Amino acid sequence: MIEEGACVLLVGKDREYFVQAGAGHLSTDLGTIDLAALVGSSPGDTVRTHLGAPFTVLRPRAVDFFMHARRSGAPMLPKDIGMVIAYTGMNRRDDVLDAGTGSGIAAIYFGGVARQVKTYEIRPEFAALARRNIAHARLENVEVIAADMLEAEGAFDVVHLDMGITSTHVEHASSLLRPGGFLACYTPFLEHTFGVMDAARPLFREVHTYECVERELTRTARGTRPSTRVAHSGYITIARK
Repeated sequence: MIEEGACVLLVGKDREYFVQAGAGHLSTDLGTIDLAALVGSSPGDTVRTHLGAPFTVLRPRAVDFFMHARRSGAPMLPKDIGMVIAYTGMNRRDDVLDAGTGSGIAAIYFGGVARQVKTYEIRPEFAALARRNIAHARLENVEVIAADMLEAEGAFDVVHLDMGITSTHVEHASSLLRPGGFLACYTPFLEHTFGVMDAARPLFREVHTYECVERELTRTARGTRPSTRVAHSGYITIARK
């Protein structure tokens, strides 16, 4: 059942809307939807605009927060987040430290997989936005901490860094990891990547760097070909303690 204040995805023909159930109205070119009517509905139910246009009610998943949630900057792409999850083997037994929270998109993905996530964001305004997004994702196992990750203490199975990474950050991440744990670093440029690799090699027994190039297929009446969108986003360095 959809609770008051819960985020909802409304899916209609050729369009979708990311809204909160409760007071207010959503105005569309197909008519107006009373958002209070969403409270008490169930995923899969149909609501209609005042003009009769149907929309299906869905609970949003992590990918919907990537597409629709408020952002403080450019989040990691799902393909890169997926590489972090896959190459670290992140699972429901893991304690994860995430740093460089931004708007909280990666933390939302990790929260759906891991036992516990602590995500550090040094900018208070970004941390506040991330808290709102994570609360809307209904993830009680994700904690946002408005501080430098160098202040982090404890033991973790995975440490993920998406920020300006220095050798000091890599060294501190190593000190936080349990034996066999993984450090995952996202870096947008090769120069940053080389710095991470050089800092990690003396501290970790395995260091590998990957680039995932993604191309969506575009199909038209003329034929099918790869999209012309930029396929590169950044580099993922995975180091195992």
